[in-house]
Amino acid sequence: MIISGGFNIYPREIEEFLEEQPEISEAAVVGVDDPIRGQVPVAYVIGREGFNPALVEARCRSAFASFKVPCKFVAVDALPRNALGKVQKHLLSKQCG
Repeated sequence: MIISGGFNIYPREIEEFLEEQPEISEAAVVGVDDPIRGQVPVAYVIGREGFNPALVEARCRSAFASFKVPCKFVAVDALPRNALGKVQKHLLSKQCG
């Protein structure tokens, strides 16, 4: 769970929405530190052809409250996984900036 400005954000909700978009094959949402809000969501996505972060952000803005919209969309080639295939979200901000 991400706590942003006193609001609870469940990453899975955002991830499921992002993975429904035709230009995204996989997504992981993590909270990154923010001096004002505490944490803000950032989406790490594996994009398909035609991935446009601005377009995806606009769709998120129409679907979610403003505090749930990822502040940044980072395109990655692969999400870090453990031996069982689970995404290791704690490694995303370290490996992907």
